[in-house]
Amino acid sequence: MSKSCAAALSKSCAAALIVLLVTGAGISSCFAQAAGSVTPTGPETAWRQKIEAWRAEREKEIAAPDGWLTLIALEWLKPGVNSFGSGPDNQVRINAKAPAHVGLLTVSGKTVQLLSPASGFPPDLLLDGRPAREGLLSADDDHPSTLTWHGLSLIVLPRGGRYALRVKDADAPARAQFHGLQWYAPDLHFAVEARWTPNNPPHTLRIPTAIGTILDLAAPGVAEFTINGKILRLEPVLESPQDKTLFFILRDTTSQSTTYQAGRFLRTEFPDRGLAEPGTVILDFNQLYNPPCAYTPYATCPLPPDQNRLPVALEAGEQRYADSH
Repeated sequence: MSKSCAAALSKSCAAALIVLLVTGAGISSCFAQAAGSVTPTGPETAWRQKIEAWRAEREKEIAAPDGWLTLIALEWLKPGVNSFGSGPDNQVRINAKAPAHVGLLTVSGKTVQLLSPASGFPPDLLLDGRPAREGLLSADDDHPSTLTWHGLSLIVLPRGGRYALRVKDADAPARAQFHGLQWYAPDLHFAVEARWTPNNPPHTLRIPTAIGTILDLAAPGVAEFTINGKILRLEPVLESPQDKTLFFILRDTTSQSTTYQAGRFLRTEFPDRGLAEPGTVILDFNQLYNPPCAYTPYATCPLPPDQNRLPVALEAGEQRYADSH
């Protein structure tokens, strides 16, 4: 899910809705009676249209040839030489349609190198869009080197002081069997204005992950809001200093029944006065979405910290994936 897509609601539209939600002013002007039913107009109609467009884009990303449904393996690399391919004699075996011997990955300290197998690189094997060649690989989350062979893509990623080979297959059964996502009906009750209090001084949160590692992420402040008469607090993080959205990793009581058990994500625009000043931030829980781990056992998702486990039911956003592993 792209960060820009997840924060797609415009500030002007959301702010207009919050005025209605918080003050109740002008609510009658936003609805028209028709055939005994209430029909939304004006700002609510625009909001609903944006929610539907956002959901359609998310389904498109999930079903893409490189989406999370195509992730078929996450294999740890040991120090030294790691042969990989579909053949049974490889240290890392790819369980998909692939050449018997793709190459060798050598790990030495903080460097990873690609070497050719004895038979040479397979025809059509590409490295960053060009014919594969021996040499050092970039192994970082932002700009990793990418090996591709037909519908397969392979990258090396750092995780908890180790390296892992991530394998995606555009022909994965999970992608072929995808029939869409499940959502709660859009509900303005779950679009709220939160009070933003910056952390002074700033600090980091230790975020656990699904594979047992810990992420140290910047935590710029706290968002406080009210739902169902309860005052609640959430602490977002920034994944990098270049982030332009707040990243909320949270869990609520719907995880026991209708939403993904480990939690969900939410991205929002920055508070109205920036990160360093007290202000307000709009939280539209209708944009809650599942982490990659909801679709594949091979993702390395961050998990909600204790303070982001809410004692309420956020019946909004994406529901549990029907074909969850």
